[in-house]
Amino acid sequence: MRIVLLGPPGAGKGTQAKKIADRYGIVHISTGDLFRDNIKNKTPLGQKAKAYMDAGNLVPDELVIALVEDRISKDDCQDGYLLDGFPRTVAQASALSEYNEKVGKPLDCALSIEVPEDKLVSRIVGRRVCPNCGASFHIKFNPPKQDGICDRCGEKLVQRKDDTEATVKNRLDVYNKETAPLIDFYRCKGVLKAVDGDQDVDIVTADIFKALD
Repeated sequence: MRIVLLGPPGAGKGTQAKKIADRYGIVHISTGDLFRDNIKNKTPLGQKAKAYMDAGNLVPDELVIALVEDRISKDDCQDGYLLDGFPRTVAQASALSEYNEKVGKPLDCALSIEVPEDKLVSRIVGRRVCPNCGASFHIKFNPPKQDGICDRCGEKLVQRKDDTEATVKNRLDVYNKETAPLIDFYRCKGVLKAVDGDQDVDIVTADIFKALD
């Protein structure tokens, strides 16, 4: 099963992505992890991405697309994958669609987790992430076992600079402008499935499994 996971910042994509990957036995590909792994391993694509990031510039679409295509071509993705954080724009989605058609493995589902905008702010502001392994937690909805410490690797958790209240609305504006059009893109392709993300985490998970099954 090949899945793209969609939803605004704070919709709970990271939490649900792991559950989906575990249930269906597919690889969870987070673009954040993908960048970190390529930079850490000093791959040619990772080195190019690092140059842009070190200069404070956005990594261009063609490089992001190349990173994703390289990853989903690996052996562990041949039976399926879950893309989390990609595509972010219609241009990226079109490129992914073209690649999938070329290799004869089209997308099975674009899963959209939908949450009212006014509920997203508290979710984002309360989020804490691990700077070492990328694990994500929430001080209210998904707290770590030990306050302020990553369950996975023991590193001290931090609040990302773009998770402060001052930046949340701007991030949502960017999402609505650039990423929300993906909903229409995938609806037109007949692969969109929407789930109400404004529920208890376990209920959202059950609804997702029902939609995918």
